[in-house]
Amino acid sequence: MPYRLALLSACILLTGCAGKPFPGGPIVDMKGVNQAQYRVDLDECSVYADEVAVGQQAATGAVAGAVLGGLIGAAVGNSDDAREAAGAGAVIGGAKGVGRGVGERRMVVRNCLRRRGYAVLN
Repeated sequence: MPYRLALLSACILLTGCAGKPFPGGPIVDMKGVNQAQYRVDLDECSVYADEVAVGQQAATGAVAGAVLGGLIGAAVGNSDDAREAAGAGAVIGGAKGVGRGVGERRMVVRNCLRRRGYAVLN
């Protein structure tokens, strides 16, 4: 039963994080850049990044992790071990999915800014 509570808590946490903008941001060489236009372009590029389905990637990772964890747990132990391993796998897989989604969002913003002529340094 504790694995269910942990899994539910992790899913709520991951879903909440999925909709948040990523911390930090692109580092842009601002020499000679119009600040107002940059803010407009950054906002527009961020809208494109919002199209990345971070929550869906988290859910996919959680399902894959649960299946793999359950199979491993079943192979090495009893049904309780399988359930606990599935719960742990879901949490780990979900976290990896969020990481992939956030990384993809960052990449979208950086690529968008580069294509608009900004010198993105990271």
